[in-house]
Amino acid sequence: MYSDIDDYSVSDLTDAYRSGKLTPVDVLKHKTQLMDAAEPTLHAMARRYDTNIATTKAAEESRQRWLAGKPLSRLDGVPVTIKENVNVIGEVTTWGSKAFADSAPATVNSPVYDLLKQTGCIILGKTAMPEWGMLSSGISTDHPTTCNAWNSRWNPGGSSSGAGTASASGYSPINFGSDIGGSVRLPASWNGAIGFKPTFARIPVDPPYFGRSIGILGRRIDDISTALGYTSGPDWRDPYSLPQPAKNWLSTSRDLEGTRIGLLLDAGAGSDVNPEVAAAVENVAKLFEHEGARITPLQPFIGNSIELIDMFWRAVHYRDYSALSEHSKNLMLPFIAEWCLAGSTITGGEAVRGSDEQLALAKRTLEATKDVDFIVSPVSPDATYPVDWPMPSNDVNHAMAHIAFCLPYNMSGQPALSLNCGFTSDRRPIGVQIAGQRYDEAGVLSIGRQYEQLKPESARVRAWPRIWEE
Repeated sequence: MYSDIDDYSVSDLTDAYRSGKLTPVDVLKHKTQLMDAAEPTLHAMARRYDTNIATTKAAEESRQRWLAGKPLSRLDGVPVTIKENVNVIGEVTTWGSKAFADSAPATVNSPVYDLLKQTGCIILGKTAMPEWGMLSSGISTDHPTTCNAWNSRWNPGGSSSGAGTASASGYSPINFGSDIGGSVRLPASWNGAIGFKPTFARIPVDPPYFGRSIGILGRRIDDISTALGYTSGPDWRDPYSLPQPAKNWLSTSRDLEGTRIGLLLDAGAGSDVNPEVAAAVENVAKLFEHEGARITPLQPFIGNSIELIDMFWRAVHYRDYSALSEHSKNLMLPFIAEWCLAGSTITGGEAVRGSDEQLALAKRTLEATKDVDFIVSPVSPDATYPVDWPMPSNDVNHAMAHIAFCLPYNMSGQPALSLNCGFTSDRRPIGVQIAGQRYDEAGVLSIGRQYEQLKPESARVRAWPRIWEE
């Protein structure tokens, strides 16, 4: 019965519930067994809910609804994970750091938590994130380091590190993360999974922040689309949140014939692109061209935005770091403490310049991409890296050198999708990014779905990893 359950899609699960082949109680028990076996190796979960009385009760209630033929939604009884930075009433939100372990518990839920609870889904727990959410890795002072699902010596990426690992390891078909410079797309790419950052403010987020989006990771685009449909809409906790989308807004499909696709292989900033990554991404564009798409090379447009925006982020975090007690400062990961301390010499004028650059990059991105329907690029300049490095550069002075392909779409608000498009010669997953125009989630997901159907065997995941059994 459980031979392939870890690769079940949402539809597979609900079909099994409807037929009586499986129940949400069965699946919850199985996921507990899976996490019990895998977590000592992977460390993908920061907080587990799977054995809580409330969770087992929710699974039983879902079982009864399916038995009566009255599920609450297409997610009823489906296992889901949320990220560690999602506020849940009564819980301390530590942001992956011991420095915040003594913070006051949340008094208001994050919107995505409330929206998910309405669907009847089974929330398995919170996936791990790195220190303060400011690393592209799984390193944290609050819990063991999260590792890549394919190899425990490889980095999972971040900051949705646990969500990336959970996706590739089969914990759940739907794993929510957050993304302000690639934090959904990078771990999806480096774990060979799918990661989607929708249009800015499509999924309401609290606390809100310019460029931060709630995103979704998993193994299938249809699962991500289903989850997006249930978590989009306005919310009082997010002043930027968008109106309720039209009915069936994600059902639109796009024909590749005549579609205008921009190809960006050089961001013009940050780290150099690994030739194997560039070749894999270029092959995606060639495949689209073969299907009738019109490919247009794009010129780099990011300029020196990474340095300026990183300067602003350091200034903001130095302010918050300065407000911590000496005890809490001493608990902070040294790499992050050093990164924050660099903000101590930033002047007010420099901080404003960095802040203004967010809008300037948004405008340049929209201008550079206005004449195409979609943009194809690498997700990151290279595949994954050593698990104990906090950043791909392993250099606090160039901490953000890997986000040049992701950051523009956070600032412009455009939706962007990460898909596996192959592997390096040493079998590290490679991610291709497909971005689209604002509010066109349906188009991006449609093009991504077509790629998943068309891509060659060399770019497919033949079997998902189970390194904890090796």
